[in-house]
Formats: sequence, structure tokens, C-alpha cells
Amino acid sequence: MSEADQTSNDQPASLADNIGQGPDDVRSLDMEPPGSVARFDSAVDEAWGRVFRGHPLADRIFYIASEVGDFSVLWLLIAAVQGLGSDDDADESIRFALLILGESILVNQGVKRLFRRARPEMGGERPHHVRTPKTSSFPSGHASSAAAAAYLLSLRSPRMRPLIYLLAGVVATSRIHVKVHHASDVVAGAIVGTTYARIASRYLPVGPGQARHTNPNRQP
Repeated sequence: MSEADQTSNDQPASLADNIGQGPDDVRSLDMEPPGSVARFDSAVDEAWGRVFRGHPLADRIFYIASEVGDFSVLWLLIAAVQGLGSDDDADESIRFALLILGESILVNQGVKRLFRRARPEMGGERPHHVRTPKTSSFPSGHASSAAAAAYLLSLRSPRMRPLIYLLAGVVATSRIHVKVHHASDVVAGAIVGTTYARIASRYLPVGPGQARHTNPNRQP
């Protein structure tokens, strides 16, 4: 699920002051990315703006993708459709929802509270509405949930893997398009989401083969 809604606006004066000054008194560190990361973000943003931003169709697609990525609405809807086939499918959809909830808690209430990074400046009016969270920009919750969802949903529907990952890519990069995240935030989010899904699905399986292996007494 995507970003929560609050973060501290305090600006500590020194590195030592950063510790223990995070949102809700959670220990956090003001994040100033290395020069190479900043240059990467700048290059991606410039190229993205030149190719996509300002084009009506691209704007519409990416703003919609950003909105449906909020709170993992898109991924939960897909899982709900996958759960219509049988009781086993419904159980797998429930487990999927629990894993996505866990991902949201990990990223929004965990990782984001360890770092405070300013979000990109829009530099003008947006062509469409987009919710702008107040949490740290690093990492992208949309990218994390999209990557986690793509991995988990693909376990259930291997033939749909290319389409699912295409959707995940559009949702993740939409955050660059709408200038709510830096490119490095999106990359980091995708890594976190994929890693989480690979580990968590071992303990709470969502794929038919996984479920049968974990519970051999279950009827096929």
C-alpha cells in the first residue's frame, strides 16, 4: 500500500541532532543522497519530462496509475478477481491482502521513518489531481507495493506475469511522472518490495503450488 500521511518538518542543525528527531519520536536520519544518486535522479527527471510530461495522453495514464496505486487499490482488485474461482482462490487472495498490508506497515511505518528525504518540487501546477503524502520521499511506497504485488500475483497467474509487471512498472514510474518521488526512491522501493515478497511468501504462500506444498492435506 502506498504512503502514510504524516512526517516531521523539523530540520536538525547537525548530524548528531538527526538521531531521535523523526516522526512520532522514531529515530530517523535526514537523508542527503550522494552526488551520483542526485545526478541520476536529475538525469532521469529531465529525460522523463522531455519525453512524457506535458503530453495529454501520457499525463492521463500516469496520473490515473498513481491514483489507483494509492492504498494498493489496483492490486487488491486484481487479487479479488483472482479469488472468485474457488474457495482455495479466495483463501489465497486473503493471504495476498495480508502480505500487502505487511508490506505497507514495513515501508510506511518502518523504513520511511528511518530516513527523511524531501520530495521533488513540482515547479508549476499539475495537470491532474494527485495525493501528495507528507512522509519521507525515500523509498517509494507505490513502487514497493507494485513490486511486491507483481511478484505475488505472478505466482498465482504465471501466464499473466508480463501484463502484471507492465502494470507494476507503470504504477511505480508514475511517481516520477507526477513528481512525488525521485527516481532513486522508485528503484529503492522496487528492491524493498521484491525482497519482502520473496521472503514473506515462503511463510504465507499465495500461489496454488505453494499452498499445496505447505498444506498437503488440502483438497486440490
